[in-house]
Amino acid sequence: MNSMTKAKQTPPHTAHYPRIFSIAGSDSGGGAGIQADLKTFSALGCFGMTAITAITAQNTVGVRAIHGVPPEMLKAQIQTVVEDIGVDAVKIGMLHSAEVVQVVAWAIRHYRLPNVVLDPVMVATSGDALITRDAVKVLVDELFGLASVITPNLDEAELLLNRKITGIEELETAAQELLAMGAQAVLLKGGHLQGNEVVDVLVQPRQATLRLSSQRIESRNVHGTGCTLSSAIAAHLALGLDLAQAVTQARSYVLGAIAAGAGVHTGEGHGPLNHGYAPRPMQTLG
Repeated sequence: MNSMTKAKQTPPHTAHYPRIFSIAGSDSGGGAGIQADLKTFSALGCFGMTAITAITAQNTVGVRAIHGVPPEMLKAQIQTVVEDIGVDAVKIGMLHSAEVVQVVAWAIRHYRLPNVVLDPVMVATSGDALITRDAVKVLVDELFGLASVITPNLDEAELLLNRKITGIEELETAAQELLAMGAQAVLLKGGHLQGNEVVDVLVQPRQATLRLSSQRIESRNVHGTGCTLSSAIAAHLALGLDLAQAVTQARSYVLGAIAAGAGVHTGEGHGPLNHGYAPRPMQTLG
């Protein structure tokens, strides 16, 4: 039997890696953005792919410069990946302009991309703005209804609602207001509130609110926490968990990564998490 005959008799490959597509900005310091997303996907046994929306010059202290990728280049990145490799879940991060938001919305509709997790990145951990004002309205109008869940932190929720959120007891009401703005589900993160307890709430239409709480982990190394959480949610959705399970598992992963990296010195500001504290082997689907 020659080699060609053997090749013909080999059954076709049906299994594939869980394919998670991050559409987000690049963090040159490696702690957040595309870099944190890829580390998270790998740690959770998934195959990561990227479409870069912007290049940032940043480190643990702050953002020095942002260079937006032209919308046509972003569109080309998305088309090239989706049409060849395919996608099981999408994480969307930094979308700095209205034109970029519109490209991403087009792609989700055109390719019917599943399991979309939208992290409405607007302000970096350092306090630097990462989105233009006109892009915020387009983000709400174009993407809220296409995402399986949005994952704003307190600062982002306050910007979207144009009001302050001052206590844990206000989280569910604020999340419901964001749901009313067109989102399919909202995970509102309360980590920026004061106190030893960190509370997040997940609200979905016609379902009881899921309240997730934990003791605050003392660490200055929290750069990229939101990016990591949204990426982990997307990974768990691709692995077949429902939204509540995916959020719960993703949150546990992030807490472990914070705790594992708390005692490490990286830079002079907010350092990164330890994404690889408990890596899983690459999974397969199908």
